[in-house]
Amino acid sequence: MASSGFCSLGPTVTSLFSSHALARWRSSSISPPPLRISRALSAATTVPISSSFTWDDVIETGREEYTPHNSSDLTGFLEKVNRCNRASEKLAEFIPFVIEEQIVGYIHKGFTEYLREFHDIFTFSQNGSCPDRVDGFVTLNLMLEKPEDRTRAVADVIKILGDKGIIPGIRNELYPVKPSFNAPVFFSLERAAAPYFGIKGYGVHMNGYVERDGQKFLWIGKRSLSKSTYPGMLDHLVAGGLPHGISCGENLEKECEEEAGISKAIAYRAIAVGAVSYMDIDQYCFKRDVLFCYDLELPEDFVPKNQDGEVESFKLIPVAQVANVIRKTSFFKANCSLVIIDFLFRHGFIRPESSGYLDLYGRLRNKDCS
Repeated sequence: MASSGFCSLGPTVTSLFSSHALARWRSSSISPPPLRISRALSAATTVPISSSFTWDDVIETGREEYTPHNSSDLTGFLEKVNRCNRASEKLAEFIPFVIEEQIVGYIHKGFTEYLREFHDIFTFSQNGSCPDRVDGFVTLNLMLEKPEDRTRAVADVIKILGDKGIIPGIRNELYPVKPSFNAPVFFSLERAAAPYFGIKGYGVHMNGYVERDGQKFLWIGKRSLSKSTYPGMLDHLVAGGLPHGISCGENLEKECEEEAGISKAIAYRAIAVGAVSYMDIDQYCFKRDVLFCYDLELPEDFVPKNQDGEVESFKLIPVAQVANVIRKTSFFKANCSLVIIDFLFRHGFIRPESSGYLDLYGRLRNKDCS
């Protein structure tokens, strides 16, 4: 495993793991200060104002002619990339989350106050041999040696924080905790909690397109209004987070069936075309996401059918019009814009003649893409 460059852990845990600690805090009347809980909730549940738009609004916005020859203004695209990479100046508000001497995440100093209540699970350390890290780091009780033990212990904490509204939107879906994509998994963490621990998240996003008479069209989904995140926003034909224990290809096939009714025989033809990444800070949440991108050319007569109730409806829209919607509005779920902008590069809708071409291209792949 490659070294993270982090200093060796100094202090060891002096107390044994207590089975009573969780029960004490679960039954306690301790509540987070109102300001803090509002910050925690706002990071995960704020509904964008633009979610009230209709398909008519989308079509009307996209009508303005857009061709590779008059697309020199990339400002609108750059704004969408910047939207996914906010508040880097606030990195100093976070401290490393370390497992086995590897940095696996970053936790906001304010959020650590909740974790300090679980002193038999979380340890807060300062290493004298690392004077540049004056704020120390967070790690797990060294008695929790096995991944499954860590998973169970942290899950109990997340359950309590979820019940108290500190971590909203619990999904009962586990994400792997590891320093990079190909590294061993140190433990698994509830998906809704991942941004609060700043762990790397991975997902698969697929552009489903059709070509008619030399013109490309993209199938676009409109998220259900009942979705806990980004309700009513535009989305890819198929997209989903990458849970623990499943490969990208397997996950894509699963999402294809659930979200668009695409059979495995068709989904198998999807082409892996690369990845985009971003690092976004919003209050206590730090999203460090890598999205694996896929293209799938679909039959002209294909019509998607949502199976899991997460998509309200679909629309087949010319790629040039989709580009306009991204440039001029915030109708799309933010990270979807990145994947479609990448599609625009690869399919010639954004060309080197445009000022800022390389800058925009480079920003689609954050330096933490690992």
